[in-house]
Amino acid sequence: MTDLATTAPGTEAAAPARPNPAGSAWLKWLARRLGLAVLTLWLCSVLVFFATAALGDPVRAILGKDYATSPERVATLTAQLKLDEPVITRYFQWLGGLFTGNLGESVANGLPVGSLVGDRIVNSAVLVLVSALVMIPIAFGIALVSANFRGKRTDSVIQIIMITLAGLPEFVVGILLVALFSTTVLHVLPAVTIAGGGAPPWSKPASMILPVATLVIAVAPYVARIVRSSLLEVLDSDYVELARLKGVPERVVLRKHALLNAIVPGIQVIALQLAWLAGGVVIVEYLFSYPGIGASLVDSVRNSDFPMVQVLAMTIAGVYVVVNLIADILSILFTPRARTAIAS
Repeated sequence: MTDLATTAPGTEAAAPARPNPAGSAWLKWLARRLGLAVLTLWLCSVLVFFATAALGDPVRAILGKDYATSPERVATLTAQLKLDEPVITRYFQWLGGLFTGNLGESVANGLPVGSLVGDRIVNSAVLVLVSALVMIPIAFGIALVSANFRGKRTDSVIQIIMITLAGLPEFVVGILLVALFSTTVLHVLPAVTIAGGGAPPWSKPASMILPVATLVIAVAPYVARIVRSSLLEVLDSDYVELARLKGVPERVVLRKHALLNAIVPGIQVIALQLAWLAGGVVIVEYLFSYPGIGASLVDSVRNSDFPMVQVLAMTIAGVYVVVNLIADILSILFTPRARTAIAS
């Protein structure tokens, strides 16, 4: 005989929770994208390690003339740097050190790599961040003005200037700015970044103006041209034409309708340019003696200091991957069609 469960009056059995297919789809997409990011970083680690291993013999770079006359010191340094072990073994030891924070020691001076590059990475990150905060509104403002005066003389002048600036390498832009603002023409800004006493470079804001201006001029033309093209495409669409027919002012159409729909391509190109800044900042920092990763990377390559080169190269690769991952996420969030495709 089977007992039947009774339910108290006025109460109902709770319905089983239904799975959220949209949430699962988003988690799968994010997991897949993170997996691709990790795979990309691993491939970068392989390329960086084996490429730096081919830079040359660090023992010879350290000993110099004593390399041929001091075989005992050669053997000691080789064992100390673990160069007598197979290259595969050294790779996995180095990879494990990246995960545990043991970045090794500099070949040039024997100090821990982490203590040498920590402040310089922060300085470079601040330079890139300030440049981005200045560049983004300038690039979008130029694109809005150019799109608003499409086909007119103002638009033509802006396009000529943008194409000219886009064709100049960043070191040429930096040299021209130094010649203009730091020599007898207009001696108003310092030509190099000077921050004594271990103070960060932004403690003297005037010394950061030329490096920031160089990066902004090197990047803004690309962003402005891409955003302008997206704006023109949106301005020729049917729903924008409908807004005009309803009597919406052109500047409102441009600002509220066109700009919001052109922001996704802008996010993508900004991400690419910010990722480029992580590598392109090396030349600018070296030009202005900015205490970032630029001078460290150049000196490390010259001295065959492969632990320093490896950490700095992986830092730049990590910035590339993280910036592009954030750009993908923002592009999905700003694109209803893409959000619907993932959720379905």
